[in-house]
Amino acid sequence: MTVRVGVIGAGWIGQEHIRRLTEVVTGAAVTAVTDIDAARAEEAAARVGARVYATGAELIAADEVDAVLVTSWGPTHAEHVLNAIAAGKPVFCEKPLATSAEDCLRIVEAERAHGRRLVQVGFMRRYDAGYRQMKEVIASGRIGEPLVVHCAHRNPTVPETYTSDMAALDTAVHEVDVLRWLLDDEIVSAQVVTPRATSKRFAHLKDPQIMLFETAKGVRIDLEVFVNCQYGYDIQCEAVGEEGLVRLPDPSSVAVRTAGQHGTTVLTDWVGRFVDAFDTEFREWVANLAAGNEPVGPSAWDGYAATVITTATVEALNSGRVVGTDMKPRPAFYGGTA
Repeated sequence: MTVRVGVIGAGWIGQEHIRRLTEVVTGAAVTAVTDIDAARAEEAAARVGARVYATGAELIAADEVDAVLVTSWGPTHAEHVLNAIAAGKPVFCEKPLATSAEDCLRIVEAERAHGRRLVQVGFMRRYDAGYRQMKEVIASGRIGEPLVVHCAHRNPTVPETYTSDMAALDTAVHEVDVLRWLLDDEIVSAQVVTPRATSKRFAHLKDPQIMLFETAKGVRIDLEVFVNCQYGYDIQCEAVGEEGLVRLPDPSSVAVRTAGQHGTTVLTDWVGRFVDAFDTEFREWVANLAAGNEPVGPSAWDGYAATVITTATVEALNSGRVVGTDMKPRPAFYGGTA
């Protein structure tokens, strides 16, 4: 079975996923495209022989669409995901699932009422080979119970439009999701401290930030978010347990010795760092749908949790307080006991 995918949002990430579904992933075809910019939608659709629709609602309702991919502007996500659920069609939504916890809960309740999982959220780090190896080690008990996790998320630079709040909402959100998954634990509080600011930032930006999280089981997490580090795109993660530790490997790179120096290349953007994870993410999503199965990746509940936690982190940054996440109990539909 070929899964016919309709894409809502033909910006850079939308076009990249259209390419991925067309050239990398087997078993999928992009049959429909829409974008607020009609010319951009026409251009993206023409490259793959897809039909252009005027609105997301029309695309979702189309008979030639089996599943929906949402890569539009974040505040529009909730509307499109809810429409897809109402139509009974699987929907892959790039983060955020929605920009408010209330809209995320509307999606959760709509999916529960439908009675079957339809939603997957685009947290691609769960598909990275290094993180998957870390998950296996932690789950096996080889390092004992996790006690502390140290993380860093560094970008070489960010544009002037990047704000201090985005350090949590757009950047740290990936760590928030992958840490919940790695530890099989929930984040219950957030705190942010701001060290000496780098001179390389725009004046309005608080950079770097140190985010401190506590989980329900008492694990302490420190996350350095430094988005003007200059030297490259650098993702670090180390979980310390009672009997050992496990560290995320750096991307594979040859070591060069020359001119009295020994070094390896540091990647400069997130695209190259996680390209394989994106490919795996979509291969597995399409394979599940083609087999008639529910999505098994990050769920609507995971999207809700990430929004709640990052919103609390922004409040912690702006207030200087430790802020509780105040999350609803996880429903049994998503593997909880509530």
